Amino acid sequence: MKLQLPKVSIIIVNYNQPLVTCECLNSLREVNYRNKEIFVVDNGSLLENRVNVIDYPEVNFIQSERNLGFAGGNNLAIEQSNGDYILLLNNDTEVPSDFIEPLLNTFVEYPDAGIVSPKIIFYNEDRLIQYAGTEAINPFTCRGHTIGYKEKDDGQYNHLIKTDLAHGACMMIKREVVNKIGKLCEDFFLYYEEYDYCEMAKNAGFTIYFNGFSHILHKESVSVGRFSPLKSYYMAKNRVLFARRNFKGVKKLISLIYYFTLAFPKKVITECLSGHSKNSVATIKGAFRNFRPL
Repeated sequence: MKLQLPKVSIIIVNYNQPLVTCECLNSLREVNYRNKEIFVVDNGSLLENRVNVIDYPEVNFIQSERNLGFAGGNNLAIEQSNGDYILLLNNDTEVPSDFIEPLLNTFVEYPDAGIVSPKIIFYNEDRLIQYAGTEAINPFTCRGHTIGYKEKDDGQYNHLIKTDLAHGACMMIKREVVNKIGKLCEDFFLYYEEYDYCEMAKNAGFTIYFNGFSHILHKESVSVGRFSPLKSYYMAKNRVLFARRNFKGVKKLISLIYYFTLAFPKKVITECLSGHSKNSVATIKGAFRNFRPL
């Protein structure tokens, strides 16, 4: 009797980026792992910016009439998925044909694994690494250190190790994790939601892993833009929200004091001096959006 491979549910969220999303879907067509289902959630895109469903009959399309954010869009598909494992994949990525199997092997080798991310390489940047694992978010600065960032990939991170945080551009989640802790927190909307989810998973007894034997290519910040006021707003809002949700007592107090007395004013001033005044306004609005109960 032929051994049944575990089913993988791949989830992609599109927001007004049909060409980029199609490039991702085209790369998935070359993936040699067969027991998979693919979902594309259109997150309230304009009609002309939706992916043509006729071109991808193998894909399950879900249409949201409004933008639910990264967390909300993924949650729509998680609710409908049937996989033993759920793979959240950014639409601005392209994948090699053999990237799934090493990720699945993580769960075979380490039964405690709840979430795993592969090595992430910047697209068209001569093998520069974006992610090879992440150290824990500092409870005082609310910032983390990404391992391997902008290093040339010479195989130095071709290993499978525990890490503190997965990367939202590509993270495979064991179904058991979703069954135990639920879906992504939609309060974040955009940014920090994967970090929050990793903290929830760890608190529930699961371990996060980095598997450098798998990799993907990432076209960073295609959907939002590197200097977008939208990005500034949600980075400010969700940095504070992450601290409020995941730190306790003195650690939470110090984290918030540090942000509002040092990091926040520095960010606003830097954005103003660099000519991004709209970003500084967005940062202010985002930071002070947190003055409400959780």
